[in-house]
Amino acid sequence: MLNFSQSPLRGVIALLALTGAASSPAFADDSLYRQFGGKAGIEHVIDDFYDSMLDDPRTKSYFDGAPIARIEKKLNEQFCVLLGGPCVYTGRSMKRAHEGLDIDHAAFSAAIDDLRKAMDKNHVPVDAQKKLLAKLTPMARDIQERP
Repeated sequence: MLNFSQSPLRGVIALLALTGAASSPAFADDSLYRQFGGKAGIEHVIDDFYDSMLDDPRTKSYFDGAPIARIEKKLNEQFCVLLGGPCVYTGRSMKRAHEGLDIDHAAFSAAIDDLRKAMDKNHVPVDAQKKLLAKLTPMARDIQERP
């Protein structure tokens, strides 16, 4: 048990140590984030991913009139968080973000193909790609509105 009465300074130091440990992970694993090249690497992947989806006849219609720059910013945040980077995702839930777009399994699969191409183009190691895809795959339930 901590005795805060021994010294006010000790009490403050102990309190700071306890709150710091509770608010941030002591040993955050950012190895996946680093394998993607950090913030700059993720940005390149996302840029190429969107270029590919906007050229892909299977996905481009979903982006008609969409605020691409804003969407890319949010996806950069999301990928950074998923990859263990020092970011905060400020976007909507996947269900809300894709609501009403009528995305089916074929379109979701096409987007995954486009993401793989972007990761390959940016020389992301295959093992790192698989780890990101494993984190993204469960989101299909919230993104797809029909089979």
